Parts: sequence; structure tokens; C-alpha cells
Amino acid sequence: MDRDLVALLGFVGMFALMALRVPIGVAMGIVGVLGFAAVAGWGPGLNLLANVPLSVLTDYNLSIIPMFILMGAFATHAGMSRELFAAGNAWVGHRSGGLALATILACGGFAAINGSSVATAATMSQVALPEMRRAGYDPGVSAGVIAAGGTLGIMIPPSVIFVLYSFMTETDVKKLFFAGVVPGILGVICYLIVVRYLSWRHPHIMPRGPVHSWRERFKSVRGLWSVIALFIFVLGGMYAGIFTVNEAAGAGAVGTLLIGLIRGQLGRKEIKAALIDSLRVSSAIMMIVIGAFLFGYFLTITQFTQKAVAFLTTAPIGAYGVLALVMVGYFILGAVMDELAMILLTVPIVFPVMIGLGFDPIWFGVIIVMAVTFGLVCPPVGMNVFVINSIARDIPLGRIYRGTYPFIAMDIGRLILLCAFPGLSLWLPGLID
Repeated sequence: MDRDLVALLGFVGMFALMALRVPIGVAMGIVGVLGFAAVAGWGPGLNLLANVPLSVLTDYNLSIIPMFILMGAFATHAGMSRELFAAGNAWVGHRSGGLALATILACGGFAAINGSSVATAATMSQVALPEMRRAGYDPGVSAGVIAAGGTLGIMIPPSVIFVLYSFMTETDVKKLFFAGVVPGILGVICYLIVVRYLSWRHPHIMPRGPVHSWRERFKSVRGLWSVIALFIFVLGGMYAGIFTVNEAAGAGAVGTLLIGLIRGQLGRKEIKAALIDSLRVSSAIMMIVIGAFLFGYFLTITQFTQKAVAFLTTAPIGAYGVLALVMVGYFILGAVMDELAMILLTVPIVFPVMIGLGFDPIWFGVIIVMAVTFGLVCPPVGMNVFVINSIARDIPLGRIYRGTYPFIAMDIGRLILLCAFPGLSLWLPGLID
């Protein structure tokens, strides 16, 4: 059978399985093994199935993922998200849109010790959404603020997406982490601007909260020492060369556990729940990684990857024209595919193209992460939106999606800004050379 036809049937089969609600990792794995066997024979196909899962699960570089996930799980069950929100509420809650501002700030702070967008959205839905409802906020707008704020989780380090991108491209993950700091802070500022604009334009959907005394404000800040200490401990340790990235991940998890124990916020019940949560999330991620690698071998043997790279690098639209085409492709894929699967499936194809066109690999890592964030809030999938809807069943999906539109528009502007000024991403990594 013609290899181009096999590749086409493979993509059709994968999306068909996804439409039937087969888990993404399983769908990619099935198509990868069957497609590889169709080209190379059943023996090589079964050998692929035997070897790839073992090589992925025993790769030392991927040990970063479960450690950072465990760090985020300990932080969640220790109630650090509540302290972040309480501090933001104490300082800005009395302003128009104050609770929404506090939510964005808390999302940014929690992302710095969590690294997962979905976990950030789920946690803040339980912390901030009830408070905004009691204050009379529009439910759709409130949920939209949390869904958008959750996307900060995969940009601000530590980020699972950056780890996977580094693993697949052999790019320095430490530089990627530092490259995400300024764009992540810029994202927080942009979202705060959106909230201020909405509260000015439609003050009835974001009423003011009560004014907190200065004593209450300073008291709320004292609870933030643990979050600040963890962020400095992990990133500062990497910056100073005290830790490797793998060691920083483990040290961050242990540090979060110790802080929770010292403060009496992590008991036996909370530790058990954190371990179970991190095991569940890590297993799901590793399944997607295994499936993506199996599918990647299939694409390689059909020569689809090589042909796609050759086509894009010779396209008569210029380097930035190809970049724009790739970004549009990510927007489309983001509407139907999980962000992890999207990274694992597309990076082997688009990364050689971008490097061949002269783009910096660190900068492109930031751009690609920015692009996949749209999939977290865009219909019809929007994982953050679905997570919030599962917690707040009475808020329809349509209303949550509408609440995210102003933030999506701002994100498009932020993406253009990062493309136009690469120094925003490359300045901080350049300091650690």
C-alpha cells in the first residue's frame, strides 16, 4: 500500500477513535502500531509496542514530570491557593472587578508552584468561584476568568509542557523555564487589563467588594511566604547551579511537603490524596507520551514527517508566513485535541521546520506553548472549560466559553507581541549562559 495513503488513513483512524471517546494516548498508540505494522510487518510492529513504553517510562529526563506534579498536588492540598486568593482579595477586592483581579493574581502565583493549567483551573474554581458568586458576579464571566487564568499554568515555570518540549527537541529545559517567566508575567498583566476593562465597561457584572483594613492586608501577605519561598528555592536553585532540573523537581516536592507538615496543613489524609492525584495525572501524561511516540514512529516510517518538513521549508511564503501557518494549525488542533497530545504529535514535524527557517529553539518553545493555551479555552474541547463545568454544573458551557473570549483576544495580541519582540522571551535565559 502507498505510504502516503497509509499516513492519511492513520490520521483519519486516530481522529475517528478520538471521536468515539477513546483516550488520546490509546488512540495514537493503536494507530501507530497498526500503521507501522502495515508498512514494516507485524514483527517490527509488535517489537515497537514492546520497546517504546519501556524506553519512555525508564527515561531519567522524564522523571521531572511526576516530581513537579507531586509538588503541585502537595501545594493544592496544603491550601496554598486559598492563601493566594485571600491575599489578592484583601488588597484589590474592594475595587470594581476586584475579586476577578484577585483570581488572576492567585492563578499566576499558584502556577509558579503547580505547572498544570487544568489543576490551576480546578483548584481556583473551588476557591474563587464561590466568593465571586456571593459577591454578585456574573457566573459566566466568573468562570471565564478562572478558565483563562488557569492557562497561565503551562507558561509560568515549572511547566510540564516545557519539559516535554525539551525532551523531544533536546533543548535546555532550564533555559525554557526562564524563557517562560517574562511572557508569563506579561500574561498576568494582560489578563488584569482585560478584567479592568470589563469592570469599567460593564460594572454590574463585577461589583465591588468590601474594603479590608491595612491590618488585614498585611496579615494576608504573611501567609504567602511559603509560595514565595518555594518559587525562589526551585528557580533560584536552578539559576545558581545548586540543582539540576531533575533535582530541583524532587527538592520542590520535598520542600512543599515539609512546609505543609510544619504549618500543620498536610496530614495523613491530605498526603494520601496528593499522592493519589499525582499518580493519576502522571499516569495519564505518560500514556499520552507513549502513544505519541508510537504514532511518531509510524509517521517516520511512512516518511510523512520528512515530506511535511520539506514542503514547509520550501514554501514560497517566507519564514514568518510559515510561522503564521503553523500557528493557525495549532488553533485548529487546539479545538479538538489535548494540549499534551498536540505538542507530542506536532513538535517532531514543526521543530525542524522552524530551526531550518532560522528561528531560535528557546523562543519557539515559548511561542508553541502560547499557541497550545488557546486549546484550553476554545470550543469545542477547552479542557479548562470542561473542568470548571464539571465543578459548577449550573453554568452552561456556552456561557463559560463566552466569558473567555475577551481573554482569547488579548492572548492573540500577546502572541503577536512575543513574535515581534523575541527578546521578551530570550532576555532572561541569556543571563544564565
